Amino acid sequence: MHSLLNILRLGIKEFRSLYRDRAMLILIVWAFSFGIYTAASGIPESLHHAPIAIVDEDHSPLSERVSNAFQLPYFLPPGQISSSAIDAGMDSGRYTFTLDIPPDFQRDVLAGRRPSMQLNVDATQIGQAFTGAGYIQTIVGTEVAAFAQRYRGVAPSPVGLAMRMEFNPNLIQAWFTSVMQLIDYITMVSIILTGAALIREREHGTIEHLLVMPLRAFEIMLAKVWSMGLVVLVATAFAVYVVVRGWLAVPISGSIPLFLLGTALHLFATTSMGIYLGTVARSMPQLGLLSILILLPLQLLSGGATPRESMPELVQNLMLLAPTTHFVSFAHGILYRGAGLSIVWPQFVAIAVIGAVFFVAALLRFRTAITRMA
Repeated sequence: MHSLLNILRLGIKEFRSLYRDRAMLILIVWAFSFGIYTAASGIPESLHHAPIAIVDEDHSPLSERVSNAFQLPYFLPPGQISSSAIDAGMDSGRYTFTLDIPPDFQRDVLAGRRPSMQLNVDATQIGQAFTGAGYIQTIVGTEVAAFAQRYRGVAPSPVGLAMRMEFNPNLIQAWFTSVMQLIDYITMVSIILTGAALIREREHGTIEHLLVMPLRAFEIMLAKVWSMGLVVLVATAFAVYVVVRGWLAVPISGSIPLFLLGTALHLFATTSMGIYLGTVARSMPQLGLLSILILLPLQLLSGGATPRESMPELVQNLMLLAPTTHFVSFAHGILYRGAGLSIVWPQFVAIAVIGAVFFVAALLRFRTAITRMA
């Protein structure tokens, strides 16, 4: 009971220290509110309101059908221009795409020939250029095939492909980006907070005060873990309920309390990593540089940015030792697919085991570090 009281009081001391650290408070508030919102809404969809112009030199029902096929929200209403205005429109940035429909296009299609259209793409608009070119090819091919089938009686294909998108029917990018940004911030802030808490003790000289008190290294470390983890957990709950589900209107399919339970296990591992880095770094700039070396692999190779199946098998196996891999897996399962504990419990167990290993390693390193200070 005496040890628990020490851990509780030391944790309250960490809250007071964090309250005086304005920079960390601003980081927490921004990351779990505007940071998530700007990441989800600031980047437009892969193709959204792309400006397109059409040079219609055929003036036929088929060319009109092709022109009318470009609709919102993917494309702006097509502008009808002459061939002499193509270069001026592309040079000025008014159009990302210009489609030139040649003369006698409909006649050549009905005659069984293979006429070609010219598509000019402004490749400086890299966010829309490549995706938009593929969209245009698909739209034109679909409209031409449907027109030719009606006039020439071409037999329809015996097989049809019906695509249905699960969990995100309209492929809204913000639904995915907001959750992944939240996962990244949980990992980043928890590591930085606990590492900064230890370095702050060293810089302010309060670590020497703790060493002369009847306190054990286990108590000092666990107090930092539970207090900083609780701060991030509360911020996570706010972000899920207010920012993700409320502000961004992202539908949450599963149990948010179950997700927060898994987040608490993940924070047990990441805060232990922060303590370990805090014992290695001698200043906040060093902690920042070390955090970059840790955070980049955790974020890029955990399966959030790209599917793990696309990575080399060696990387996939190595990343099973990282808590973020299992965190991303059960976060997708709970928040997107409505998975329950019966499905995600293997990830929970894996994170708990990894967290225990990190905690023991950090505790051994922390004991060595404070022994040298003493």
